[in-house]
Amino acid sequence: MILEYIVKENDSYQTIRNVVKEEFLISQKLTAKLKRNQRILLNNSPMYLDKKVQAGDIIRIQIDFYEGTPNIVPTKMNLDILYEDESFLIINKPPKMAVHPSNLHYENSLANGVRYYYDSKNSSIRIHLVNRLDKNTSGIVIFAKNEYIQENLIRQMKNKAFQKEYLAILTGKLTDSKGTIDAPIARKEGSIIERIVSPSGEKAITHFELIQYINNNSFVKFFLETGRTHQIRVHSKYIGHPILGDTLYGEESNLIDRQALHSYFVSFIHPITKQKFSITCPIPEDMKKIIINNKTTTLLGN
Repeated sequence: MILEYIVKENDSYQTIRNVVKEEFLISQKLTAKLKRNQRILLNNSPMYLDKKVQAGDIIRIQIDFYEGTPNIVPTKMNLDILYEDESFLIINKPPKMAVHPSNLHYENSLANGVRYYYDSKNSSIRIHLVNRLDKNTSGIVIFAKNEYIQENLIRQMKNKAFQKEYLAILTGKLTDSKGTIDAPIARKEGSIIERIVSPSGEKAITHFELIQYINNNSFVKFFLETGRTHQIRVHSKYIGHPILGDTLYGEESNLIDRQALHSYFVSFIHPITKQKFSITCPIPEDMKKIIINNKTTTLLGN
């Protein structure tokens, strides 16, 4: 992947460093790595970053370079690839699969499968996760193919240019057809996993929209404005309607053996084309079965 910029007559950029930082928004850490690997070029020649630029100069940044062998064991698995280009790989993660290796999931995480997929194409691409999902949450997971794309998408998340939407089945019937949950989230004292709503926590905002009732449960769409750990799960419990099957924040269910939560839509500005990019992910079979096999009541106006 090559990023290119031609200096214009009326540009305010004084040096190559200015172009790298202000035009491409590349972090200092990645800039140092690119410089070290001689991947920042002025008119096709490696050059020091404080070199003055003038109109007509061409700054090229070669993003792709050998990053070393990642310490992730390749594991053959059937990946449900939703989309792929030179910038990123988007996977539909099944439920009951961790995203990244850990002591408990050293060889069977989604990242292990992606490592095998890259290796099968003789690619040295490292694993650059853009977003994460809990083990028992299904849906969209994005792997950037280099550090520049990863930085760009994570920055869009922080700037709220990256939209994430989820589908969930909540216990009980919501009384409001839509609303916003604005409640800070903190780690529960004495637990490394569980979170709670707490005044001392980090700001967390979740918007919801009721799609339909399923018997005495509610099929809901969530829009995340922030991205705290377990945010939807914690906020659902906070309003008195924990996610169906969520044993950490609610109770077991005979309808589903995991939390009924699915990441089904993302939208952002493509880092290379600069065009809006959106993708949806089919609802998984275990949640679909609940919707189809149980009596549903469509809301008025939908």
